[in-house]
Amino acid sequence: MKFNLEFNTLVKAQISAFIGGVFDYAVMIACTELLAIYYARSIVISGLLGALVNFTINRYWTYNSNERGLSAQLTKFYLVVLGSILLKSYGTYYVTEAFSMDYRITRLLVDLFVSIGFNFVLQKYWVFRKEDVLQAD
Repeated sequence: MKFNLEFNTLVKAQISAFIGGVFDYAVMIACTELLAIYYARSIVISGLLGALVNFTINRYWTYNSNERGLSAQLTKFYLVVLGSILLKSYGTYYVTEAFSMDYRITRLLVDLFVSIGFNFVLQKYWVFRKEDVLQAD
């Protein structure tokens, strides 16, 4: 039973990350290709906007933690987002430059690692942890 709940949470988190990621990726491409913003800067802009989408989905659907604690969750979430954006932008830059690959491809590779190894773990066990929601605000 606990395994099913954990697995369902993981699946929901990945769906949320996918939706936020598609939005993030589209904004990055638009900023870079249409607005001629350097791709590493576009990642920062798109990351902040994609984070809003991801936070909303996670709070109300993935972790169902909308009872209380919005300010604490937002603070923690944006600390995770800041780390995530730094990992994605620097990681994409270094992989792109080191392997002379297209930034659109390296961004997807870096995002996969950051999404599962950093974002999911911190969101599940720190940002949207049920005990924090009940004690906050």
